[in-house]
Amino acid sequence: MSISNLSSPETAEQAETPLLSNTVDGCVDYKGNPVYRYNSGRWRSASFIIGVEVAERFAFLGISSNLITYLTGPLGQSTATAAENVNVWSGTASLLPLLGAFVADSFLGRFRTIVVASFVYILHLAKEGTSLVFRLLERINLMDKTLRNAEPKAHSSIGGSKRYRYTVKREEKNAFLRTGKVFFVAIRNQRITPSAIASEEEEGHGTLDHQSYEQFKFLNKALLAANGSKEDGTLCTLSEVEETKAVLRLIPIWTTCLAYAIVFPVSSTFFVKEAATMDRSISPGFEIPAASLQTFSTIASILFIAIYDRVFVPVSRTLTRKPSGITVLQRTGIGMFLSTVSIAVAALVEMKRLKTAQEYGLIDKPNVMVPMSVWWLIPPYILFGVSDVFTMVGLQELFYDQVPSDLRSVGLSLYLSIFGVGSFLSSFLISTIEKLTCGNGRYSWFDNNLNRAHLDYFYWGLAVLSTVQLLAPRDQSHQTIKALGLLKDVPSQVDFLMLAGS
Repeated sequence: MSISNLSSPETAEQAETPLLSNTVDGCVDYKGNPVYRYNSGRWRSASFIIGVEVAERFAFLGISSNLITYLTGPLGQSTATAAENVNVWSGTASLLPLLGAFVADSFLGRFRTIVVASFVYILHLAKEGTSLVFRLLERINLMDKTLRNAEPKAHSSIGGSKRYRYTVKREEKNAFLRTGKVFFVAIRNQRITPSAIASEEEEGHGTLDHQSYEQFKFLNKALLAANGSKEDGTLCTLSEVEETKAVLRLIPIWTTCLAYAIVFPVSSTFFVKEAATMDRSISPGFEIPAASLQTFSTIASILFIAIYDRVFVPVSRTLTRKPSGITVLQRTGIGMFLSTVSIAVAALVEMKRLKTAQEYGLIDKPNVMVPMSVWWLIPPYILFGVSDVFTMVGLQELFYDQVPSDLRSVGLSLYLSIFGVGSFLSSFLISTIEKLTCGNGRYSWFDNNLNRAHLDYFYWGLAVLSTVQLLAPRDQSHQTIKALGLLKDVPSQVDFLMLAGS
């Protein structure tokens, strides 16, 4: 009897019909239909994303690694000006995905946005291939490359969800309008009489978590009806207020990571210029390109990801009894600490390079190789790579998980914007130091003759800045500490403050 029941047409039809609980929340396919776990995502989608990312990294890193050499070589720019331009270029490429994310989350959806952006990207490549037949790269191409390399970054920020599935725009009020409405209604309701606020907020306090209610309390007024009617069309829902607060909770973390982002561009600018002055010979007649040393940072990242997953997490899980071993914010804090150590090591290496140049009488001979092996720069590059495993991956997870599902493209773009703003701040810092340290017969910290420059001073300054920002959370307000503690699905986030302040 049981066998016949199993083989009945009704049972077979039920077995072929996916359960409703098997759908992926917040995701639909390009036709607007629900996405089922059994026949979507996985390696079929992941292989496409990985392929796009490999191609994008190949193009972007190929340019960024050699851009400082090109600007100071064929274009004849000074070291400081070239470093500023590289940082502006990189910063623009990291900020433009915000535009793509806005379009994806508000209008087209992620799938259609990726298709359109990929088409534009291919057109850029075709145009560039044609232009190379007739002329060499000119100055105007730099901005063109900035736009082109920003588009693949938008791909990863738009479609690179952990489920490897895409979403398209559904017929509902988009998250930007919901968030904007909360701010608008909250500001409008600031003038509501105290008696009305007391009665309405008492009801809101009963539905909101106590900590959530007390945090960003001014937004709670978006739950109030201006005319006292519950049917007011502008009244915000509890979920809309919570979504807005979730985005605001990321601001302290975004700000705390700016120092890390300021240090980040150094490995593709001044490190490359240092390497160009050092002994890069591997065998007689063969020298490795100065920009190729950045490969060690990538290799270190790839290797340490496996070590982190197979060794670090199991060991830390045993000690902390947490499934992930350490929290996301602790992971980010460790990466920021390693970044500080790496820039301090780079300062020590530069001090030795300057001392070697002085010992051999090469202070005023910038075109003569300093008899110091370029392998001295490998430790800073490796530390940079390991710090990326902790900080960059941790920030990706954090900014993806902590925003509403409809704003996850923007969440990942906000993660990239940390490095965009950090690059602009780095460019501003270099420009300011250049103006303060040059003139009146003095040599700039970024003098074209690196044997007269003082990159070591700049590195030590960045190390101090990173240390100050790493310790800053200890002195932040109680409101900020609560912001870190209220992050969803990230237990014991305040531990990050203890880690950073210890």
